[in-house]
Amino acid sequence: MGDEPIGAGPVHLTLHLGGRLARPAPAEVMDALLSAQITSTAGERSGFQLAFDLTKKGLISRRLLPEGYFDPKTRVVVAVSVKGTATVILDGLIVRQEVGASNRPGQTTLTVTGEDLTLLMDLEERADRYPNLAPSQRVERILAKYAGYGIDARVIREQVAQQPEERLRVDCQTGTDLQYLNDLARANGYTFYLDPGPVPGRSTAFWGPEQRLGQRQHALNVNMDGNSTVDQLTFAYDGTAREEPQARVQDPRTRDVQLLAQPDISPLRPPLGRRATPALKRRTLSGTAKKDVAQARAEALARAATSADAISGSGSLDVARHGYVLRARELVGVRGSGVTYDGDYYVKSVTHNLRPGSYQQNFTLSREGLIARSTTVRP
Repeated sequence: MGDEPIGAGPVHLTLHLGGRLARPAPAEVMDALLSAQITSTAGERSGFQLAFDLTKKGLISRRLLPEGYFDPKTRVVVAVSVKGTATVILDGLIVRQEVGASNRPGQTTLTVTGEDLTLLMDLEERADRYPNLAPSQRVERILAKYAGYGIDARVIREQVAQQPEERLRVDCQTGTDLQYLNDLARANGYTFYLDPGPVPGRSTAFWGPEQRLGQRQHALNVNMDGNSTVDQLTFAYDGTAREEPQARVQDPRTRDVQLLAQPDISPLRPPLGRRATPALKRRTLSGTAKKDVAQARAEALARAATSADAISGSGSLDVARHGYVLRARELVGVRGSGVTYDGDYYVKSVTHNLRPGSYQQNFTLSREGLIARSTTVRP
């Protein structure tokens, strides 16, 4: 990229801003972009920060900033193109702006900070009732309200069937839509997040298990001399991370208490390592005795699955050298780190750092076991 603006060179960035329908940013705004940092993390809302050069007589200072072009709730869409392949890495809303004034020429900046479109679901507290609706059906009903923002819903039915009966109980929501969606996800060992793209202005709200099946991203190569694509990669095995949940239920008629069997987590966590790590800790789940058997089983399955990843990795890469944009919440292969830690991993988080002449990514990986299940990974 040399010293070219962020939007030019081998890595090309495009920026859309506006209301509900974001439009391509003016060329002067693109030229003023100094840096962009975007973070995507499994189970959390994505965030971003964009910095612009705020010259006295520039378009931003003279007209756009006073007219509210960068005001909170302005929609921001960022896409990058590497080797001619475009990837949308952000669809979000500005929540804060800061102006840093300086006496030194060229040092006055405008910085805008924001979060992804799930922020829309966290702005209003509401009370609602969902009689005779299973968790996935409640999720579909909530997400339908946000279709006007180009948000498509992808909802996976829960692993443990929990079809409620109104004569026995009615499930209610208190709090924001996002809080309730996340509560339902955690109760079923699922995750909820917004996946931007595939084109600017469209995104997918995903509610379901972490995606640990399907095609892998291009492999991360380390310690392979000229074939290395990763600057550094560090692995850790935390023996206390995995837990064995203990869930008890009580028969409301006989008052007998039953300890539920340990759940099989493979439907939620298809194994990525050949040698599974053992659970060194046991944890008694509170409140399950008052729930029906299906709810208690779902909670035990959720806890066993979400604590399973005892293996973690972290590293950084140069996108121009790697040749591809690493995406969070998908699978990627690792090679060159040795027999114990090579193989497929789930990409837990990615932070994109773009500056003139540089596109770096910091990332974290996770899986539940050691040793690769296959002798090959995607090149």
